[in-house]
Amino acid sequence: MSNGFLAWLSSALLLLGALIGLIGAIGVLRLPDSYTRMHAASKAGALGAALILGGVAAATSGAFALAAVFALVIVLATAPLAAHAMARAAHRSGITPKTGPLGDELAADVARERAQASAPRHGD
Repeated sequence: MSNGFLAWLSSALLLLGALIGLIGAIGVLRLPDSYTRMHAASKAGALGAALILGGVAAATSGAFALAAVFALVIVLATAPLAAHAMARAAHRSGITPKTGPLGDELAADVARERAQASAPRHGD
């Protein structure tokens, strides 16, 4: 009985993970700028990978469950951090996002940092 349940569970998790990965890939192709594309890739990719790794753990009846959990922790820890670092580096290099009604708060921070860096220092 539980073997049949694990087969259904693993199939559902694998299909759902693949579907979320497909939605993320469509988002990468269709979204307007690099920031929203990175958001789609990192969020959907991490969630899709988590579901696929859960499906792998269920399909193997726990044989690879520990390896899947370690891989899941690494994916969930690195995907958002990497996307944040790439978005911040892109913004600092001059690639501006398409802003909505909330504006671009990081632009003010970058301008303030550049002004402080170029200001003359006392004692130099």
